[in-house]
Amino acid sequence: MKFAIMGSGGVGGYFGARLAEAGEDVAFIARGEHLAAMQRQGLRVSSIKGDVDLAQVKATDDPATLGEVGCVIVAVKAWQVREAAETIRPLVGPDTLVLPLENGVEAADTLAEVLGEAPVLDGLCGILAWREAPGHIRHAGVDPFIRFGERDNHSSARTARLKAVFDKVHGVSAEIPDDIRVAQWSKFLFICAMSGIGSITRAPIGVTRQLPETRALIQAMLEEIDQVARAHGVAFPADAVARAMQFIDAMPAESTSSMQRNIMAGEPSELESQNGAVVRLGQAVGVATPVHGIIHAALLPQELTARGELPQAT
Repeated sequence: MKFAIMGSGGVGGYFGARLAEAGEDVAFIARGEHLAAMQRQGLRVSSIKGDVDLAQVKATDDPATLGEVGCVIVAVKAWQVREAAETIRPLVGPDTLVLPLENGVEAADTLAEVLGEAPVLDGLCGILAWREAPGHIRHAGVDPFIRFGERDNHSSARTARLKAVFDKVHGVSAEIPDDIRVAQWSKFLFICAMSGIGSITRAPIGVTRQLPETRALIQAMLEEIDQVARAHGVAFPADAVARAMQFIDAMPAESTSSMQRNIMAGEPSELESQNGAVVRLGQAVGVATPVHGIIHAALLPQELTARGELPQAT
């Protein structure tokens, strides 16, 4: 299967490199110094699952040069999904799969609005990875996994083919869940709480899960997301919150979320698609989310400043 990786940072860079390592035809879509480094010297992944050093990779900033592909993995930041959908139009043919690996729960809807329902799967991934330097990805925690499926949960030959490809890839576990929406919201449950607590405290998860005061905030965020998910018809198990807290407790103590790292660097972040999304999706079904509301409001001035959108003081 021919792959295009739209967004070649920690997530796209890792999974794309593993696919290329397994002999798949992979093209990385990137820009700036990262693109230049990959075109010049390939892509290197330093990983707890074994390093990858690809001396040569196919990398471009112009998807139109690639032609139609079998699968586009969308791994940009959440606020870039709509722009990414427009950018990848030349890659999408009648048999193309579009697989979003995003932290939020709205990416597939956005992709389908732009590209139509037919090519779009629902998906998610788990990994602690980032771009350490141009042309260099660092994978530091979590056994990497990908979960995907048809948006209505029906079994299909095309998702089975995609899983068969990933089953041959080292350092990646692939699964087609019985309910992709439950899987997606389960990931959102813990990553949104982790992002929120890390962003307002600027502390790693090992600190915030240990202090009673911040642990109580994590618990409250998890419970609010659980209530919003159920109100939207997500068939969560009864112990969804407890499972999310167990996952948080099992993470390396030094772990931080990508949203937290962006905010600490003064960069645009996924605030609106994580804590902001909980507030927005809660309002849509009449579920109060006061903790997420406070976190979103507290972080909003910095977010707008990072985007150059802060209104002038009067």
